[in-house]
Amino acid sequence: MSEEVRFTSVVGPELAGSIDLPEGPVRGWGIFVHGFTLGRNSPAASRVSKQLAREGIGMLRYDNLGIGDSDGDWGDGSFTVKVQDTVRAAEFMAERGTPADLLVGHSWGGAAAIAAAGAMGVRAVATIGAPSDPSHVERMYDAVVDRVLSEGQHEWFVGGRTLVLKRAFVDDVRRARLRECIRELKRPLLVMHSPTDDTVDIADAGAIFREAQHPRSFISLEGADHLLTVRGHAQRAAHIISAWARQYIDS
Repeated sequence: MSEEVRFTSVVGPELAGSIDLPEGPVRGWGIFVHGFTLGRNSPAASRVSKQLAREGIGMLRYDNLGIGDSDGDWGDGSFTVKVQDTVRAAEFMAERGTPADLLVGHSWGGAAAIAAAGAMGVRAVATIGAPSDPSHVERMYDAVVDRVLSEGQHEWFVGGRTLVLKRAFVDDVRRARLRECIRELKRPLLVMHSPTDDTVDIADAGAIFREAQHPRSFISLEGADHLLTVRGHAQRAAHIISAWARQYIDS
């Protein structure tokens, strides 16, 4: 079962979320941070969260600014806003009496999860297919980035829809310093990545793992694609996260 919720972004508009309620004894609560232009109903976000809920960990997954059912303009977001809204999501979970113990981030959301965790009360962080540098996403919009920098903004067609990419977004991504956040995480970290990921190279996982302090773990998701679209792959990732997190979040 899922509960539909809404909470306010740090920049004002309301964000739409779904809380996949835990089945059986409640082991804990968590937050899933989706990828760059994906959403809370993308395969990774939905399937991983639902499987974790089946294993007793309730999960909030939500659409970022201007994505899915959330209000606002995607172009008014940035990496910094994504990080701050992740912290806001944790505040929302605490306000409803279900404080988050676990933070899971997929792709660009994995980078945001690492950056946000230090300002949250979570006990453990897991990433799936995360880049070691948020500016990795620039290769997705490199065809329009020069016009964005010269004109201030430009339309960008991605994933079957048109978004407006703004200079402030590009500048913010270029300023991000994730490796400092990795070194200063001070949380158990699980790094998961597929060796056949053709969107974010597995070398990024190695870079994250090398920067991280113990306790740290690495799991190779053999055969999985970046978006975890093949049936069973997202559920397998959730099983691994659930087992790994047990020593950190279970009372």
